[in-house]
Amino acid sequence: MTLILAESSIEKVPKQLAKHPSVIAHARRRRRDPSSLILDRTYHHSAMKTLEGQASTPDMSKRGRPDIAFHVLLQALGSPLNHEGLLRVYIHTVDDKVIDVDPNLRLPRNYDRFIGILEQLYETGSVPPGETPLLRIRKCTLSTLVKESGTSMTVAFSTTGKPVTMKDACSWLAETPAPVVLIGGFPRSHFQQSTTELADRVFSIDRESLEAWIVTGRVIYEYECSIGLPERRLPV
Repeated sequence: MTLILAESSIEKVPKQLAKHPSVIAHARRRRRDPSSLILDRTYHHSAMKTLEGQASTPDMSKRGRPDIAFHVLLQALGSPLNHEGLLRVYIHTVDDKVIDVDPNLRLPRNYDRFIGILEQLYETGSVPPGETPLLRIRKCTLSTLVKESGTSMTVAFSTTGKPVTMKDACSWLAETPAPVVLIGGFPRSHFQQSTTELADRVFSIDRESLEAWIVTGRVIYEYECSIGLPERRLPV
């Protein structure tokens, strides 16, 4: 299964915010250049407020939340499905970049260290630099990434989709060779229309909006159950 965290709230601090006092103060504490920081609403909320409502600015409610990707990666990379080599994870960002994640990546449990890795990734293009990086970032649209996966079926999870249980959704996924799953990497709002148009099916698994890492954990576990992975991994 290929899991894509789509439209993820990861980007560098925009140029128009680099001189805002909250960004400068945060950069000083980090001993970094303001323009090299990853946009994070926890530290840059007052700066981001200055852009909200501007017609030329993308939806600010979907920006500045790299912690979502952090929690999703912890769920995905630590799963039995990944340990068995049956999962590929990609992060598609709100500004149309794609982060290729090596299944063998051992993600730091500390969020600040994760942000440091992201900043290095944006500076060097890969972490660690070299021929076999564990993380690589490249300019790529979501539609191109889905095509690269070679899948015959793409499923998106959204509150706007058809109501089904996760068990039923994953039973259907298990019948599809190499399915692609799209989960929103933003705190609220909905997928862009261009994203939902990539999906063959759009499912809603709850009457309320669930955090991305909750959806991730559930889809991975139910998919594991649908393919009989828990039984295969238990000792005889």
